[in-house]
Amino acid sequence: MCFKVVICGAGVVGSSVAYFLSKRGVPAAIVDRAGVAPAASGKAGGFLAKDWNDGTPIGPLASLSFSLHEELAQTLGLDSYRRLSCHQVAVSGPSGSEPKRVDGVEWVDIGVQGHAVMGTEKTIAQVHPKQLTEALMKSALDHGCSFHVGVVQEIKTELRGDSKHVAGVIVDSQFVPCEKVVIAMGPWSSQCTQGLKLPPMLGQKYHSVLMQNERELSQAIFFHGLGDPEVYPRPKGEVYVTGFPDTPVAVEDLPGQEVVRPDVVNRLTETMKLVSTELGRAEVTRYQACYLPISVDGLPLIGKLEEVEGVYIATGHGCWGILNGPATGLVMSELIVDGVAKSVDISPFDPNRFKVFDDMHRVGSSADSC
Repeated sequence: MCFKVVICGAGVVGSSVAYFLSKRGVPAAIVDRAGVAPAASGKAGGFLAKDWNDGTPIGPLASLSFSLHEELAQTLGLDSYRRLSCHQVAVSGPSGSEPKRVDGVEWVDIGVQGHAVMGTEKTIAQVHPKQLTEALMKSALDHGCSFHVGVVQEIKTELRGDSKHVAGVIVDSQFVPCEKVVIAMGPWSSQCTQGLKLPPMLGQKYHSVLMQNERELSQAIFFHGLGDPEVYPRPKGEVYVTGFPDTPVAVEDLPGQEVVRPDVVNRLTETMKLVSTELGRAEVTRYQACYLPISVDGLPLIGKLEEVEGVYIATGHGCWGILNGPATGLVMSELIVDGVAKSVDISPFDPNRFKVFDDMHRVGSSADSC
């Protein structure tokens, strides 16, 4: 059987591509070694900001995707989606004085030095990324797509006249023929191709702690001080705490098997005790870690490769992967079906901007490990 489209990766980007392709009547086969949303798409915070990327190449993509999130939440019935506010709060830690609430700050009451509004319910929202990704995948499967657990080892190409075309992919040492392939494997995208003129994809490791608070909070906080952690309250009292990122590296951990370092998650937990009486007594329910995909120039790779007909890539979204996943899926479906992205200009993310690379820097150096 020759698949029309094979999507490598079942995170939020790959699942979004499958979802929007299925809406166009194009059934895709999605392949992932660890299931649906095994890595960052299951462990990220799901913080959504409409206008924080305004004035940058990502701005139009983010604005479109912010709107798509609300539409998808209604269509897919996502109860984790909601609007909330966001503040930056400067803190110094305990000063010996009694905890004190500050007007405008919902739950930080220790060592507050100042605060500023970063966004209101008009521009800030959130969604649980795992719920979103699984719902996108379920809808895609209900509309003709198929999901396969397997390790994508290589993209095979063939010459047709004077041009190189995709022939298929190698999955678990078996050749799977296809007409088009989409690389959407986040920081592991570098490991499933050989010889393509693309830069290495790196991963930036973030740890996070999940807490269960006694009440539901509705104000996300970006701290200034004490290492600048970030806190995203979720519905039903759950609170997501993250921060203290590692330097971007070539990822060795497998998807879904990211190693959690006790020193980092303990630091996150202890920091909450230094800023909030409320979160200081909240129950810790989970420690976890994930890698955010980082490109060498900081911009995503979204588009079609010129050197091989039928190869597309969508990765490198950094900390805005959950936010920009839906819009990326939409424009990729347009590119595949119509030959051009219509909803937003993706030229700043053209993967062909990396045409000249030394062989040692090309992707595909660890093809068997993805």
